[in-house]
Amino acid sequence: MHALIRSLAATYALLAAQALVAEDGSKLLSVDHYVRVHSTVPAIRGENTQIYVREMVQAGPALRGATGDRVVLFIHGAGTPAEVSFDVPYQDYSWMSYLARAGFDVFSMDMTGYGRSTRPAAMGDPCNLSREQQTAFVPSLIPAPCSPSYARQMTTIASDWNDIGAVVDHVRTLRRVERVNLVAWSLGGPRAGGYASQHPEKVQRMVLLAPAYSRATKADPPAELPALGAAMSTQSRTEFIANWDRQALCANQVDPSARDSVWSEMIASDPVGATWGTGVRRAPLVTNWGWTTDAVVKTKIPTLMVAGVHDKQVPPERVRDLYNDLGASQKVFVDLGCSSHNAMWEKNHVVLFDASLEWLTRGTVKGKQEGMLQLGY
Repeated sequence: MHALIRSLAATYALLAAQALVAEDGSKLLSVDHYVRVHSTVPAIRGENTQIYVREMVQAGPALRGATGDRVVLFIHGAGTPAEVSFDVPYQDYSWMSYLARAGFDVFSMDMTGYGRSTRPAAMGDPCNLSREQQTAFVPSLIPAPCSPSYARQMTTIASDWNDIGAVVDHVRTLRRVERVNLVAWSLGGPRAGGYASQHPEKVQRMVLLAPAYSRATKADPPAELPALGAAMSTQSRTEFIANWDRQALCANQVDPSARDSVWSEMIASDPVGATWGTGVRRAPLVTNWGWTTDAVVKTKIPTLMVAGVHDKQVPPERVRDLYNDLGASQKVFVDLGCSSHNAMWEKNHVVLFDASLEWLTRGTVKGKQEGMLQLGY
């Protein structure tokens, strides 16, 4: 009852509805709206904030509602907001559009501090970067390295779960369903998986790409947030490309035009960061705990896990650990060939999308409900 009341209290503000025409003539409707949240983010605790949500759905009858197994919520990772991660406007690279054309009502959300969601005021102060990152903005933005006005990690995994909870309840009420499917990437693993372990009655199935799982994760939050001297980080185009290039070990693994599209959307998602130096995207630093081995062992939600063979940010063996520890009887691990941490933006993206569609529709990949398999080799 409390969850329903909280969801009904969420603000639903329709900002824009844009019809997109696919090659087959079908129409998708992209809808931007916001969900109101009573924030638990340490930097702005207690404030009423807004979480940006993008919806993608087939125009027409689908708008009248969807069955429980046809509603999907995408959850992003540590640096890139959801509309950039999952809705790249280049050829067939939008994972959201792919599932929407298959008949799903698809949503994505930006956590506090990302994209078009509320950003704490401290994110506007370059002094809240690490000393090393500050040097990139001297003297164009600041005359010299400076002391932070907010020196602790800005968000926590618990505040992320609070954001997710508000959006899940909002979507459940909006679409009149009991459960939704969660698709997550990277740090989205602890975000989605941790939330699902606490609220299994609200989650149908999960797809986790490169989930940042560690058996060393602590169960409880620290007594106080770490004082690291930085509350956020930035990434420039040069850093973005260098990080990707070190993982692109196959011929034609990355389409340069797709990469350009991703970066263009990244900068567009952060108009303030775009004015810093040569242009950067900003992201809050987050404290992580709670998605422990004990929590994973108790999780029974059917889950597809995917690891790019060349991922140097979340090693594939960590994803195999998650597969081995997960308490669900219905679980599949996919070893995705010629793919990095950014698999959804690379040449094997359709292989990934196809696997996710089969999982969300049937609970199988290549007909398998359980086990490990290789795809994209």
